[in-house]
Amino acid sequence: MKRSLMLIVVVLMCFTVPVFAEQQTLINFSELIADYPAEAPVNDRDTLLDFSDQASTVFSEEEKAEMKTSLAIEQWEVDLASSSTFTETLRNSTVRQAFVRDDANQFAGEAVMGVRVFFPEAPYNGWAMVRPPFEIAAYADPTEVQDDGTLVTPQDQQGSGDKYLNSGVVKNVGTLKSLSMNVHGLNFPHGVSVVLQDQNNETHEIFLGYLNFEGWRRLEWENPNYITEVRDRELRTFPLYPNLQPMRKLIGIRIYRDAEMQGGDFIGYFKDITLTYDLATLDLQGDIDNEAVWGILQEREAERRRAELRRLGNTQILRYLERLKQDQSEAQAEQEAGQGQEG
Repeated sequence: MKRSLMLIVVVLMCFTVPVFAEQQTLINFSELIADYPAEAPVNDRDTLLDFSDQASTVFSEEEKAEMKTSLAIEQWEVDLASSSTFTETLRNSTVRQAFVRDDANQFAGEAVMGVRVFFPEAPYNGWAMVRPPFEIAAYADPTEVQDDGTLVTPQDQQGSGDKYLNSGVVKNVGTLKSLSMNVHGLNFPHGVSVVLQDQNNETHEIFLGYLNFEGWRRLEWENPNYITEVRDRELRTFPLYPNLQPMRKLIGIRIYRDAEMQGGDFIGYFKDITLTYDLATLDLQGDIDNEAVWGILQEREAERRRAELRRLGNTQILRYLERLKQDQSEAQAEQEAGQGQEG
């Protein structure tokens, strides 16, 4: 009798207690360590982007070989609100690769993103956006670096669009249940939020709280509109094919400074960002392979990949030209001093 009663309870629990489908890492800065090129690493090999295809014929092959960037930590940038944009604030707002001490209680020896923002001293609201060096391409194919420096997509990865999966992109995302970020605070009273974008190019900013604590803390946002019980949800059906796969990608991390807060330097460290969400669609094996018949998704995603690369490439080339215009005297002096010491 007791055994039958327990069995009934278990069955009822299976029908009433929901199962939360997925928890994925949106980005882990510990994996974005500079490891390319080998002699003087400045980029992350796995997230390397070659934008030389968008360059005109006026550039030499040597110049095109330098037209690469990546999601390596020190390639990230800090944008300031227009009211906070001055020469001093721009010069002193930067991103650095940092390592946790080997004897630390949490994340020992791992790389993290260190951020310095220099806010104006004047008492007015401001913000700073820590963002990647380029808009992360949600549909780019994985690549491998050849000996000559060219990037080639393996044949079995062509059309997958998974180059930045878990490096700024998570796919098949339905309703978000929560978002969390591991942050190392230094008692600054500033706020922090994460800015995401979905497959429809709509931007979503999620505020996580304030950084007025010391040490590591997992800041978490719980979706107040998330309905746990399946029977309480509005059940709707949507055409399954040929809709693009829902996704979220990282646009940046925004740091807020209130007018009542102290101006000047802000320092913080970020480890990773994690999403918990319902699956948008189940990977069910249908009777007919729709994509093999129509090829609609492959065609649409290929066009989106080409559009993303054109946009990213044009922006990076303009920045490359701007770097060439800069005064190179200090860099040359440092190089000559280094050669003199070797001699």
